[in-house]
Amino acid sequence: MAKVYGAVTIDTARCKGCDLCVIACPPDVLALQPKEVNDRGYHFAYAAAPERCVGCAACATVCPDACIEVYRVVERDK
Repeated sequence: MAKVYGAVTIDTARCKGCDLCVIACPPDVLALQPKEVNDRGYHFAYAAAPERCVGCAACATVCPDACIEVYRVVERDK
């Protein structure tokens, strides 16, 4: 049986820290960077627990600036 994992990438330079993706993420993968800011002065989103990503793409769907891409990684049994 193949296992499907998610992989999320965030364009931190374009992220404005609106927190919508963090709220929309069911497995609590994303968080806002508490101390760092991007060039625009926003606390940006990042994958705080990437191992929990299931690839549902809820975060990418709600992102108003299209800063998030979600990929599905399939691990097949050998």
